Amino acid sequence: MSDPVLFARDESVATITLNRDDSRNSLTDEVIEGLLDAMAKAEGDSSVSCVILTGAGKAFSSGGNLRDIGAMTAEKGMSPLDIEAWYTNGIQRIPLLMEQLTVPVIAAVNGPAIGAGNDLATMCDMRIASSKALFAESFLKVGIIPGDGGAWFLPRIVGYARAAEMLYTAEAISAQKALDWGLVSQVVEPDDLMDAAKALAAKVVANPPFALRKGKEIMLAAQRMGLEDSLAKAALTQGVLQQMEDHQEAVHAILEKRKPDFKGR
Repeated sequence: MSDPVLFARDESVATITLNRDDSRNSLTDEVIEGLLDAMAKAEGDSSVSCVILTGAGKAFSSGGNLRDIGAMTAEKGMSPLDIEAWYTNGIQRIPLLMEQLTVPVIAAVNGPAIGAGNDLATMCDMRIASSKALFAESFLKVGIIPGDGGAWFLPRIVGYARAAEMLYTAEAISAQKALDWGLVSQVVEPDDLMDAAKALAAKVVANPPFALRKGKEIMLAAQRMGLEDSLAKAALTQGVLQQMEDHQEAVHAILEKRKPDFKGR
């Protein structure tokens, strides 16, 4: 059987593809492990400056596997503590890792992003959608709540009221509504999706690689800090960045009206 998650490199851009089209890229244990490994691989490679995350086939991800979830109590007789441990040691490792990444991640949402699939998209820094994409925070339809961080990520992107509407109605929204609500930044035709994602990635990786990762790091940290602490972290980071060769190269390239040649140092 083919790998559950594919990893490909094109210079400084890595593409990670959920590769279980037959299950609409549901987040089974093997897909979770493959995704964690692929993201860690990208994070650990300083020559990677952007990641594109997408799904094989017609879906981005259908989320958790309903048969597996239903079997927890119906067949396996798992206790509440057993189920808590399953979430903690399984799917919840994805949001925790995604929030530690310093490499920017673009979600290229090629089709339905349902439940945990929707939440996975929200864990990315940027989202581009195919016109055939759908987004649903659909957990209540099956009598559960977002167990993978969706209640944390989604309101920070679309605001509390819209996130509440998505959760409490459990209804899917179209790619166009996702654009209107700020859940995605672009909607393109299906055949143009990867080209659009690669074009955005090219704009990202045109910047100094070390500063790029520090930029993401400070953006994430700022969400959990007061203004004074955020300013202090920014000042400290600037002190490092302004000593680097890439900073001087960027300044000289702008003044000399030429393309910069960054070395990552």
